[in-house]
Amino acid sequence: MTPSARQIAFDVLLRTANGAFAGDLLDAASRGLDSREAGLASEIVFGCLRRQTELDFLIDHFAGKPARLDLEVRVAMRMGVYQIRHLDKIPAHAAVSESVDLVKRAKKRSASGYVNAVLRKVNRDLVRFPNRAVRLSCPEWLLAKWDAESRNAEGIAEAFQQPPEKFFVGERQQDIGAQSIVPLLELEPGNTFLDLCAAPGNKTLQAIEAGVHAVACDIHFHRIRQVPVTDRVQLDGTTALPFSRKFDRILVDAPCSGTGTLGRNPEIRWRIQPSDLTELHEKQTRLLRNALEVLSPGGILVYSTCSLEREENEDVVTEVTGVKQVNTFRRTPGQDPGDGFFAAVIRS
Repeated sequence: MTPSARQIAFDVLLRTANGAFAGDLLDAASRGLDSREAGLASEIVFGCLRRQTELDFLIDHFAGKPARLDLEVRVAMRMGVYQIRHLDKIPAHAAVSESVDLVKRAKKRSASGYVNAVLRKVNRDLVRFPNRAVRLSCPEWLLAKWDAESRNAEGIAEAFQQPPEKFFVGERQQDIGAQSIVPLLELEPGNTFLDLCAAPGNKTLQAIEAGVHAVACDIHFHRIRQVPVTDRVQLDGTTALPFSRKFDRILVDAPCSGTGTLGRNPEIRWRIQPSDLTELHEKQTRLLRNALEVLSPGGILVYSTCSLEREENEDVVTEVTGVKQVNTFRRTPGQDPGDGFFAAVIRS
């Protein structure tokens, strides 16, 4: 029997809570579902992840006291609260009964009466949230950090509560921010082009369309196996690069925290810690230094991330290039369409 949209959403949310990424799981689990059911599963999963702190507060609010719940019970209740509060076309009784069934299915039958009783109290009345971290479902340390850097922290967080808009290049779906990076390289036919962190390959494909001779690299070869270039190289870009030649154009689309993509990948906000930014900064500076060693005289290197954090962006470029003239670009959710991105154009 094909699982229902809510069963799929429940299983995906449980696995995401244990470290998996929701988008990958949904793609695999939704095969065979009709578009309506697949859409509902996606809506519930990403809605619950985007509003997780809000939903946990509402569970306690309608229960009348803080609740200590097993993960399976909490996930089922988040799903019920989300559907009742945010999905107009879902009858409240259906959201309640399905959540109760999910708890029973997860062998937590003893909690089913509690789940039923609390969810029947949930309504759409205005609730006063205790602070902005709960209201915006975003860690306060991240909001405070954006405040300190003179960003519109609330505008960014509010943008991340909304489903991301879909953008396309040619026949491929690719965020408009991601599409803006490759043109900064000023590619010309015949250029030698190194994509140092190429997976999953969308930016490499953009570059190939400009007529360059491309080398696609990644630390995991299976992630670039499908990129249609002759030269694919598995390497760790934080160590000395194995190339004897230099390249006219280099892209360092560095592994990063992904805080510019919290609308698309909302689970990141519940995983990232301030200490992660220090570790990423160290890795990113090594990548950029090594890439500059193989940039041809007169060449162009673009360093980019889908992060909003200075530690991964301006601070990396400044540490590596010193006083060299560098042009930087930012895209900020809530201000610009699409995901958040940073790019620095470095000329040799």
